[in-house]
Amino acid sequence: MSEHAGRVADATGNWVDGIAPAFTRPYLRLARLDRPIGSWLLLMPCWWSAGIAAVYAHKPVNIWHVILFFIGAFAMRGAGCTWNDLVDRDLDKLVERTRSRPIPSGQVSVAQAAAFLVAQALVGLAVLLQFNSFTIATGIASLLIVAVYPFMKRITYWPQIVLGLAFSWGALMGWPAVFGRLDATAFVLYAGSICWVIAYDTIYAHQDREDDALIGIKSTALLFGENTRPMLASFYTAAVVLIGISGAMAGGGWIFFLGLAIFAAHLAWQTARLNIDDPDHCLMLFKSNRDAGLILFGALIIEAWLGRA
Repeated sequence: MSEHAGRVADATGNWVDGIAPAFTRPYLRLARLDRPIGSWLLLMPCWWSAGIAAVYAHKPVNIWHVILFFIGAFAMRGAGCTWNDLVDRDLDKLVERTRSRPIPSGQVSVAQAAAFLVAQALVGLAVLLQFNSFTIATGIASLLIVAVYPFMKRITYWPQIVLGLAFSWGALMGWPAVFGRLDATAFVLYAGSICWVIAYDTIYAHQDREDDALIGIKSTALLFGENTRPMLASFYTAAVVLIGISGAMAGGGWIFFLGLAIFAAHLAWQTARLNIDDPDHCLMLFKSNRDAGLILFGALIIEAWLGRA
């Protein structure tokens, strides 16, 4: 069997293929640690929420929370992807880019994947238990959305909305981690993050739209088609406006809004450059959202530090 068996088509030249022990590779691929971009994108709303909370509290961003969110995002994204692969194992066999995933390629059995899912979820739980009770309850509430997401692409052309609800949940975590409650500021940030996720995952979905159309899988990429650019502009604009309102509600100043402007410029660049007929280009633009998110978080860190009491 090839040493690269089970490697997904858009994951090449990564540390999993190069240095990880062979017996761990199928599990690392199940957790998408060969393609960590999704974990970073799950993390960004967590860090934004922690930053917004720090700005409002006039305190530096809580570094312990930053570390916990980092570990939790990687663990829970891995668990979510393992669940997704369990649910989609028959569909993945039919799509060129995903047929080499560990389960459909036979690298991992269903039972082994299920056990690995539980292990990752326990890591996520251990992280969650470090927070206050309100934050713990908020985190647990996200599991229903995570559970139903893999089924949405079978029934609606808007599965990206459900992904947005799940991937943006961190926007509801950083705020209660500081204040022990949820306020309007966090919910507005959550809404903005959902718009961001819908847009960037539409870009991602254009990689698979031909295969998806053949096997009956739905997505906003198929729904928008040639109108993707104006729809992308609409969702990205909504994201910037809503995140800006959230920052203003928290008392953000010129540093936050400068970071938001750079964030907005990055999203505008993505929209202008988009070529839906080039899968590699779509993947590159999709991945660039991590950098956009880090720019915004960096501005929040500076804003909170300079605005501390």
